[in-house]
Amino acid sequence: MEARYVSVLIVDDEYSVRDSLQRWFKSYGCQVETAADATEALNKFKEQSWDIVLLDIKMPGMDGIELQRRIKAIDDNIIRIMITAFATVDTAVLALKEGAYDYISKPINPAQLDHIIRNAIEKRRLISEAAFLRKKVDELLLPDEIIGESSGIRKVLEMVGEVAKTDATVMIRGESGTGKELIARAIHANSKRRYFPIITINCGAYPEGLLESELFGHEKGAFTGAQFTRKGKLELANNGTLFFDEIGNVGMKMQMDLLRVLETKQFSRLGAEKVSSTDFRVISATNLDLEQAVREGKFREDLYFRLNVFTLSLPPLRERPTDISLLAGHFLDKFAKSMNKPVGGFSEEAMQVLLNYHWPGNVRELRNVIERAMVITKEEIIKAAELSLPFHADGGPPEVDSLEEAEKLHILRILNKTNRNITQSAELLGIERATLYNKIKKYGI
Repeated sequence: MEARYVSVLIVDDEYSVRDSLQRWFKSYGCQVETAADATEALNKFKEQSWDIVLLDIKMPGMDGIELQRRIKAIDDNIIRIMITAFATVDTAVLALKEGAYDYISKPINPAQLDHIIRNAIEKRRLISEAAFLRKKVDELLLPDEIIGESSGIRKVLEMVGEVAKTDATVMIRGESGTGKELIARAIHANSKRRYFPIITINCGAYPEGLLESELFGHEKGAFTGAQFTRKGKLELANNGTLFFDEIGNVGMKMQMDLLRVLETKQFSRLGAEKVSSTDFRVISATNLDLEQAVREGKFREDLYFRLNVFTLSLPPLRERPTDISLLAGHFLDKFAKSMNKPVGGFSEEAMQVLLNYHWPGNVRELRNVIERAMVITKEEIIKAAELSLPFHADGGPPEVDSLEEAEKLHILRILNKTNRNITQSAELLGIERATLYNKIKKYGI
């Protein structure tokens, strides 16, 4: 931060001090104003904020100690420098204990003042940069693909908001492609750990020996090919979140090692004798029936209970059909920008195809279908023929297992056909408006 961007307020009841300091700061390039007492200073805070405030301790009325407390309450990031006479040095030290940055004694030594102000400007620069970076981190961490208005996804997001406030261990259940990692990132992004990393480890992507090295790290020479010391994900996740994706794929030996780490928060790199400590939150995800795995002896019961403190179950896309059009529109806008294509929507037939499809691959499959369609389209709208789906030629609905599911899909198609006109939809369905409202509420559509 350059001096010309730094605003300084000088508060002193002696005109000569205010005048000399004002001229000094102006020559330094700062934006500077003065106040003769605490009341005038507080009034100036109503007009604008300040980066640095120099305030005399001994002033009539409210003294500098109380004024610095008031300023701290307004904005603790404002750098407060006390001006003191020799007899009040002890009082200045008290101000330092209450959060003042530094103090300078009268008569003011220009060299000492220059040193203090240079350091204060640097500190203010660091404060400003830290605030800016925290804002950027918040923007980058917040997932942008958790889209939906259905009752199922609203309930999930409400639970995310609640559990993010705690440090509880979370298990996310759901079919493949439902967005389990996005939910994990949403929990992390809204937690007190958000300024530290979220480290993902895909438990199904590594053989057990390699998974151990990935998690714990290793020393040079710990095994053949270990040419360098390497930190593991346990160390990298310190103060942040460790996300175990597809935790059900972890082997029995690794389960025992992982349980020990979760209980003690201590570990050793492979090949090392030193025991290290780490602090992280655990979020796991699985699309497997872990309860069945426990019964079959394939997953440790004690590890299951350690991981399954708070459970979030994500609904498959077929159970949230009202979100299909929202998600499709979101992905279309995203790929239109990244591919620089002026594609603005879907044909009526294309949207009907998307709504009728059963989506066994869930949101991930929908995303991929929209991306492929965006690649091949040469029009301003996506047409049905450009959607690569194994769909019936007659455009009919997929097979469903229950009467309720069939009714839900049929009502949704009629609502989309009438642009959600309740009167027209009720007439086409042959039911009363009140009945239709009750079914919309029941099915969350």
